Amino acid sequence: MDLLTDELLASGHDDFASLFTTVYRAFSPAVAGYLRAGGVEDPEGVTHDVFLALFPKLKSVHGGVKGLRVLIFSIAHARLVDHHRHRGRTAAPVQYDPGRDTRLSASAEDMVLDSTAEAHAMAMLEGLSEDHREVLRLRIIAELSVTEAAVIMHKSPGAVTQLQHRALGSLRKQLKVKEEAPR
Repeated sequence: MDLLTDELLASGHDDFASLFTTVYRAFSPAVAGYLRAGGVEDPEGVTHDVFLALFPKLKSVHGGVKGLRVLIFSIAHARLVDHHRHRGRTAAPVQYDPGRDTRLSASAEDMVLDSTAEAHAMAMLEGLSEDHREVLRLRIIAELSVTEAAVIMHKSPGAVTQLQHRALGSLRKQLKVKEEAPR
């Protein structure tokens, strides 16, 4: 089976199920982070969909761990695009209206979401263009190489490098404005 590098094969996988479990445990956190940063409402559920799509293809993966990573994030990217297409075709959810809420204090969920670093990071990502968000999700969250990200984004490696440079510059500007703002 020309599947993975010695690193995964040497870890004692004598059956396909334990190999799949190892692959899932190794890559699912990064896939969920990629999908969460991409605005997927149920990143854990879509992560499971990604690995369900991977399962029948796992025996035929070539290129070692790099090839596996590219395949996994190609599937994740396709699921992210599907999610946004589906969201575009369905009715928009009704937004929460605090004026209609008769509670006297914030819910526990609101307090946690307002105070998390993830909420701040997501807000900063929303200030970027879609290409900038995508390149950061692939390069930083998914930890793909420039070449691997270029394959997924259908761009040249030079274009991906330039997009990443500009995206990080935009984030730096956002941080600088935020630091200079009076509190």
